[in-house]
Parts: sequence; structure tokens; C-alpha cells
Amino acid sequence: MEKPLSKEKIWTKDFVLIVCANFFIFLGFQMTLPTIPLYVEDLGGNDQLIGFVVGIFTFSALFLRPFAGKWLESKGRGFVYLTGLVIFVLSVGSYGFIASIGMLFFMRVIQGAGWGLSTTASGTIATDLIPASRRGEGMGFYGLSGNVAMAFGPSIGLILTGTLSFHIFFLICAGMGLAALLLSSRITYRKVDPRPEKKESKFDVYEKSALKPAMLMFFITVTFGGIASFLPLYTVQKDIAGIQWYFLLFAISLMLTRTFAGQLYDRKGHQAVYIPGTLLILTAMVLIAWLPNTAMLFTAAILYGFGFGTVQPALQAWSIEKTPINRRGMANATFFSFFDLGVGIGAMVFGQISHLYGYRAIYETAAVSVFLSILLYLFFLYKEKTIRTEQV
Repeated sequence: MEKPLSKEKIWTKDFVLIVCANFFIFLGFQMTLPTIPLYVEDLGGNDQLIGFVVGIFTFSALFLRPFAGKWLESKGRGFVYLTGLVIFVLSVGSYGFIASIGMLFFMRVIQGAGWGLSTTASGTIATDLIPASRRGEGMGFYGLSGNVAMAFGPSIGLILTGTLSFHIFFLICAGMGLAALLLSSRITYRKVDPRPEKKESKFDVYEKSALKPAMLMFFITVTFGGIASFLPLYTVQKDIAGIQWYFLLFAISLMLTRTFAGQLYDRKGHQAVYIPGTLLILTAMVLIAWLPNTAMLFTAAILYGFGFGTVQPALQAWSIEKTPINRRGMANATFFSFFDLGVGIGAMVFGQISHLYGYRAIYETAAVSVFLSILLYLFFLYKEKTIRTEQV
């Protein structure tokens, strides 16, 4: 009997290092997400200012990502990644020494630069290390590190700010970035031939092959802007306990999703995972808008975890699926630019919406955003089918 071919190895030393480094940088970042609004309130700000302070860092990240994509090919993966981590550590560590919202706003812009450089580089490094035949599965494991940090970080942040001063808390967050910096210094980075495979436009700020999944990701991450920034305040307003358990249930759901979603993408493609995942997210948004009790909060956490855990790694794998190796940096830059744009616009717009119409309107609007992503995805499928028919 012929032996089946063995799978190409995912868990190399360098892949373990980039996964661990990604976990720590995301943990330091996620710990600040629900606590920055509390800090803005402590400095005398309101919901509108909370939205702007939370969201502004994404726009500096958005500005830097196209440059990061180019520098990854010209200056190298390690240079871009380590530079971004250093900027992150210094900016977040400075928060506890800030006495005004204006200075906090400025340092959030600086943090965004570090975030844009480090996350663009990290995703590109991961795709370098994962075998093409197991890309969906590998990106699922890589994405799990960030998503678990996304789940546990807010709870840890809320617990620590309840017992520690903001000064000590932000130094701890910076320490998470420092751990990522130490781990990433041990990675052997792949050198990529900077010579383009085809002539590039002078206006080279995105990768065309990544645009469709990136646009879809935008509508999904709008929802995260509303959850990260305002869900803790919403539950307090409705006198509903258990916000820390919400993030824990979200984490467990993400981990369960990673056991099958990436492999399903590798076997059947994005058509098998996108619609089911977005429907779960849509249902979660509707339940949070309703939110009659703690049980419904927990149900929404589970549905959101399964949905986000299915959609995000599939879209990231899709974004580099047909991208030449020398354009992977730009493909990841394109993907995360739209990711950031969704979070940033979500936080800012939802700050205005909550001020005018209340917190419930945030999640009603978020549900509409997810529904629009489904319509856009169906339009993409229709266009692809039409093109294939014309070619035949």
C-alpha cells in the first residue's frame, strides 16, 4: 500500500517565535483598548473624545502601512518589525506620564506608526514561514495568537486598572511589547529579492490581489471598534455584569474555531467559511443591541468568537493567495490597512452615534455593516462567475 504524503511542517522554531511575539504585542495593545476610554474619562473627556482618541491611532497606522509594505522588500523583514516594536514600547510606556488629552492624542498617533509597521511585518513574516499547501491552517494558528490576546487582553486590562495606577498599568503594557521585541530578535528572517516580477506603478500603495478580502475585512472590523471601545460602558449603563467573562468566552470560541476553520479554507476555499462566519457575527451584533441580560451577553460572545475566528484568518489567507512572493508585504499592508480603517472609523463614528442616540444604536449600525459585507461578497462571487463564463 502506498504511504500518504506527509504534511509540510508548520511549527518550526521561527514560526513559534513569531506566533509568541505576535501574542505579546497584541496582548499589550488589547489591554489598552477598554482602558484608554477610562483614562480619557479620568482626564476629563466625554464619549466623543473617547471615540477620537481610541480611533486616531489607526489612521497613522493606515498611513504607514503602504510604506511598510515597500520597506519589507527593500530594507528587510527584521528592520521593519523591530523598528515598529520599539516605537510601540516607547509610546505606550509614555501614556502613564501624560496629563492632558491633547498629549495622549499625539502619542496615540505615534503608537499607530509603530503598530502599522509591526503588524504589517509580522503577518508577512508568518506567510514567509508557512508552507503554501497549509497556508490557511498556518494563518489560523498565527491569527489565534492575536485573537487570544484580543480576548484575554481587555479583561486583564480592566482587572489591572481596578487595582493599579494608570502609570504602572501602561508600563506593564509596554513590557508586553518589550517581550515581543526580545522574542523577535531571535528570528532568522527570510531575504526576499527586491526586484519586482512586473513593472510597478509609481502610485504603489496597495496590492490589487488583496483588495477584495481587505474590503470585506473593513466591514467586519467596524464591529470590533464598537465592542472594544464601548461595550464595557454599555454593560455598566444596562447594569449587566460579566463583561470580563464576555472576553473569556470569546477567547474559548476563537480557540475552538481554529481547530477546523483554517483546514476548511485550505480544502474548500473562502466560499465555505465566509457566509457562515459573517452570519454568526451579524447575529451577535443583533443580540448585543438587544442585550436584555447577562446570558444574552455570553451568547453573543460565543457567536462573535466563532464568527470572527472563522472569517479573519480566511480573509488574510485569501489576501496573499495569488500574490507574488515579492508582493506579500504590500498584500499584508493592504489587508491590515482596511482592518485598521474599520476599527478606527468604527470607534470614531460610534463615539458620535453613542453621543446622539445611545449605545444600542452602535450595535444596530454594526449589524448593518456586517450585512453590507455579505452583499459585497455575493457581488464579488457574481462578478467572478461572469468573468469565467465570458472566458469560456
